[in-house]
Amino acid sequence: MSDKVPILRASDISDDLQTKIYELSQDAIANYKIEKDIATYLKKELDQLFGPTWHVIVGESFGSYVTHDQGFFTYFYIGELAFLIFKSG
Repeated sequence: MSDKVPILRASDISDDLQTKIYELSQDAIANYKIEKDIATYLKKELDQLFGPTWHVIVGESFGSYVTHDQGFFTYFYIGELAFLIFKSG
């Protein structure tokens, strides 16, 4: 598991869901090195655990403008990697 602490930038997700997303993100970093693979792992896990449709963007530099379901948006960093995760239905 990653020893880096997640740094939250913005979120409207419940604390329990945020904690689970942090855990999954740290697992992904521990098991994958390519950003696309980290994002794929997270999307599949979130879809399976919490139902579709989750979107996951992982990288060191990106811009975004998204629409999401209320209560299902988070943006945080683990080390140099930014994570933008949200659900839309």
